[in-house]
Amino acid sequence: MISLAKFSPRNFDWLLFFSALLLCALGLAAIYSVELSRGLEVGYVRKQLIALGIGLFGLFFASLMQVSFFRTLSKPLYFFSLVLLVVVLVFGNTIRGTRGWFVLSGFSFQPVELAKAALILILAYSISNFGRRFERPLYFFGTLAITLTAIGLTMLQPDLGSAVLLGIIWFSLMLLTGARRMLVISFVSVMIIFSIFAWFFLLQSYQKERVLTFVNPTRDSLGAGYNTTQAIIAVGSGQLFGKGLGFGSQSQLRFLPEAQTDFVFSVIGEELGFAGVLVMLVLFSIMVWRLIVLASNSDDDFASVVVSGITVLIASQMFINVGANLGLLPVTGVTLPFVSYGGSSLIINLVLVGVAESMVVRRY
Repeated sequence: MISLAKFSPRNFDWLLFFSALLLCALGLAAIYSVELSRGLEVGYVRKQLIALGIGLFGLFFASLMQVSFFRTLSKPLYFFSLVLLVVVLVFGNTIRGTRGWFVLSGFSFQPVELAKAALILILAYSISNFGRRFERPLYFFGTLAITLTAIGLTMLQPDLGSAVLLGIIWFSLMLLTGARRMLVISFVSVMIIFSIFAWFFLLQSYQKERVLTFVNPTRDSLGAGYNTTQAIIAVGSGQLFGKGLGFGSQSQLRFLPEAQTDFVFSVIGEELGFAGVLVMLVLFSIMVWRLIVLASNSDDDFASVVVSGITVLIASQMFINVGANLGLLPVTGVTLPFVSYGGSSLIINLVLVGVAESMVVRRY
């Protein structure tokens, strides 16, 4: 399964690798700044460095594997991820209202991060097996059933942000592969009708308040809109070059909640300013560009869909997180890939970069 003979540094996409590595470094700097303000003994940074080391090992290991390995792995990995999503509901730990973590000796693992990668592989396996007969209803509803199983288990935690990402991966791949247009339109119509029904008959008053506060954060700036309000203030106060690492008033004085995870973008905006944010967005742009190139140049359907799914996952996480920090999207707990604190997310994202690297040439 390992293809050392066909591996060459010239085939390795170094732009993709270094863009991911620099984003990790930027995240470590922001996490270190936040941790100093809380008087901690850099425990977050230490754990993130351990995750970075594991993730880099996983990246290079995955880059050596043949495409056929990931095709074979797709089914068992998908079912294993579903088992973990069930087990975590019974034996998992609850953090910030979500029962979605296994915690052991101070280290935590979030199974839904593995489920995201597993969904990409199983969808790629299913799509490639249809022989480009994407107009068939079985293709649309079969892949939908695979996705809804993972989404349903994720919502039981509940983890809305991750459930949304799983749905985005499936829907984007349906659009990219050219599923029957009428089925796509019908699905969107059903979702709109269901959303209207849920607003009037399913959502509780506090849930409606969250939606209304997203539309207008000043509606309850000290309550439901507090996080978004503080994030916007932090980003705006950074101006061009920021206040310097460790000198951001919002992040250092703890006005900004979950600064190392959900709102690390605001920390960067406040302490490194527009210049720091621009560097970060350029690195993300390079990463997405290289992934698009890899997906476009692949002559294997499975490889192309896998890289496309990885592209969608990374780009959608980035857009959702940045949008939430700027008050353009609701806060759903989606972290900034490679930058936010979180070992599970960092390891899986780095491994997925390695999977994309393995698709640079067809290795059978």
